[in-house]
Amino acid sequence: MRSGNGVRLALAAAFTVTLGIAGCGGNSPEELVVGEYGSLTGGDADFGLSTKRGVELAMDDLTARSQGKIGGLPVRIVAEDDQGKPEEAATVVQKLVNQDRVLAVIGEVASSRSIAGGPICQAAGVPMISPSSTNPKVTLIGDYIFRMCFIDPFQGTVMAKFAAQNLKLKQVAILKDVKNEYSIGLTEFFTKAFTGLGGTIVGEQAYSSGDQDFRAQLTAIKAKHPEAIYLPGYYTEAGLIARQARELGIKVPILGGDGWESDQLIGIGGDALEGCYYSNHFAVDNPDPRLQGFLKKHRAKYDNQDPNAIVGLAYDAANVLFGAMETLSKQDPEAFKGLSSSKAGSEARKAATKKIRDLIAATKDYAGVTGVITLDENRNATKPAMVLEIKGGKKVYNTTINP
Repeated sequence: MRSGNGVRLALAAAFTVTLGIAGCGGNSPEELVVGEYGSLTGGDADFGLSTKRGVELAMDDLTARSQGKIGGLPVRIVAEDDQGKPEEAATVVQKLVNQDRVLAVIGEVASSRSIAGGPICQAAGVPMISPSSTNPKVTLIGDYIFRMCFIDPFQGTVMAKFAAQNLKLKQVAILKDVKNEYSIGLTEFFTKAFTGLGGTIVGEQAYSSGDQDFRAQLTAIKAKHPEAIYLPGYYTEAGLIARQARELGIKVPILGGDGWESDQLIGIGGDALEGCYYSNHFAVDNPDPRLQGFLKKHRAKYDNQDPNAIVGLAYDAANVLFGAMETLSKQDPEAFKGLSSSKAGSEARKAATKKIRDLIAATKDYAGVTGVITLDENRNATKPAMVLEIKGGKKVYNTTINP
């Protein structure tokens, strides 16, 4: 992973600069602009690059069905790199809203960065759809903020149930990232659910994002003799922690959340992850025809590679957004007229973004590649979760747990 960062950084920087130049001055009379932000560079760049792939595949579909146009106007995506930093997320969202004058925003993956960018969209009345930020605080920002994924109270309960009922565990230790809202939230919800099912948390240790040495925390955990370790962090640390745990003689399963989902997870953790489990949004070995059709598109476009779930969530997010915009153009053929001459905050733009917001909010039984999606009154997706097992060096479907 680390050896490829230099190339990724250069490519992502070039991509962003090109779009930034094209985007200066906002909408032309001939196009509709949608914003996207994510970590195209930085320590968890796989998150942002995966989101970008999902949006690109949705744009391919739009191009195939309507030459990339909605209401006769071409759609253009402006993607911004927040470098994996909340403060940079706020900066790039300000640019998307005020300079590029986007009609909607897709992003972010990390909850802390969605929490940084969301208030800007909310204040401007611009809909924002996070593909995969699971912390409950994200949609509490306001009624213009949506997500395509389940939320952490459910995800934490999923793994607690799996640990207690499927694996028959009674004693679990926790290793959390204290700088990560996602990790803190999942720790809380897992603990509540697991103890409610009769389990005991025998120890809790902490680290900070970017740490490389976890031996002291793991040694303390080992002394508590847990039957498993719950590790609600990101793939970047999960693989390293698994390796160091095995080096210290810790052989129990390690359990995680969807922050583990990355093409790089097994590359980092290797055999140390064998027999570990994490909650996720889909499994590539699920025979669902919608998912299998999506996998075929992804493999054709990206060198026969399988996508991770973040690609699928971004694909669903972009398609829900495009669908809302297409519906609006049919309901009101004048909805997107006059936007190019309107400054940010104009009545014409506010009217269009409000209608898009309302149509997204009405999403019900949308057949996505990550499951059938219905948005509840808090704009959160109601959908099942899957538990994947790492077996034979692969991520394998284990079970589905419904809401």
